[in-house]
Amino acid sequence: METKELLKKVRQIEIKTRGLSKHIFAGEYHSAFKGRGMSFSEVREYQFGDDVRNIDWNVTARYDKAYIKTYEEERELTVILLIDLSNSQNFGTAERFKKDLITELAAVISFSAIQNNDKVGVIFFTNKIEKYIPPQKGKKHILKIIRELIDLKPENKKTNISGALQYFTNVIKKRCTAFLISDFIDSDFEKAVQIANHKHDLIALHITDEKEFKIPDIGLIKLRDAETGKEIYVNTAKKSVREAFEKQQSLYLKELKQTFDKAGVDSVKIKTDDDYIKPLLKLFKSR
Repeated sequence: METKELLKKVRQIEIKTRGLSKHIFAGEYHSAFKGRGMSFSEVREYQFGDDVRNIDWNVTARYDKAYIKTYEEERELTVILLIDLSNSQNFGTAERFKKDLITELAAVISFSAIQNNDKVGVIFFTNKIEKYIPPQKGKKHILKIIRELIDLKPENKKTNISGALQYFTNVIKKRCTAFLISDFIDSDFEKAVQIANHKHDLIALHITDEKEFKIPDIGLIKLRDAETGKEIYVNTAKKSVREAFEKQQSLYLKELKQTFDKAGVDSVKIKTDDDYIKPLLKLFKSR
């Protein structure tokens, strides 16, 4: 992408997502993702209604008046975005491609994080780790992330969620909050999800498109797997074919939910043809 066009696109994403973060998501984000605990702030004179368990007896004895310890939340968090760049993200039949939705979601979360003084880092992955951006604070850093989201051309096409999560748990030593953003067209990542969520606070954002779950009756069509390049012909005029496809996809969604539930991972499904504000807010409020 040309530099001028790229900067324009970054600016458009910034204006939209930064506004959403400031006016809608920042407060809910702060409530949903707690800091590391409470740290001592200062002592002050006891007031009616204060919790007597917080009385500082040493200071009270010294001044012959009751004083209490006050605490403040240790707010700073590290947020890691694990972003799937496999070829299936270039699919979209309605408002936008899945990759466009992922870009906006990542930007909204990033701006919400820095407004709460948190660090943000990114792991871009396919079936390999494409790029790692270490956690930092500040608007300049977030704009760098958005530029990469828009312009990064992955070297690989397939998906390996298990490999991405293993890399994540190895490279990020201290507990953090992580958003795994993918369409989850992969298998055998259940164990990796469990391990990652045991060490960190993992949230799954499942990116979907309506046409992935229902085939219209349009006769004989050729379907191509975006990640493997494999092509097959499907006769969509047959009701049995359409029903078998829908049943298979329904089973896939059920198994995916079971994977997250078993691991204790909060998850939400976000569609390319729908507003992502409501499901994201619902996720934040449920935590």
